[in-house]
Amino acid sequence: MAESKRFLLRLDPRLFEAIRRWAEDDLRSINGQIEYLLTDQARRAGRLPHRRARAEPPEPPQPDEDDDTGPARDEAAALR
Repeated sequence: MAESKRFLLRLDPRLFEAIRRWAEDDLRSINGQIEYLLTDQARRAGRLPHRRARAEPPEPPQPDEDDDTGPARDEAAALR
């Protein structure tokens, strides 16, 4: 992971207290909460690309309509 940038951030005391309580509710540090909020808003604004959580498994191939293999054929065979 890349090294984090450090900088001084001045906040209104009421805003700081609100973020502190919110961070506590979300089980995050104040720094982690501020970073989460900024990242979320940057993504929503289209300024930061969305991170893909997990690669979705590929869908199984669909049988062709002319194909005699597949669920329809198995059901027909079961009815015989």
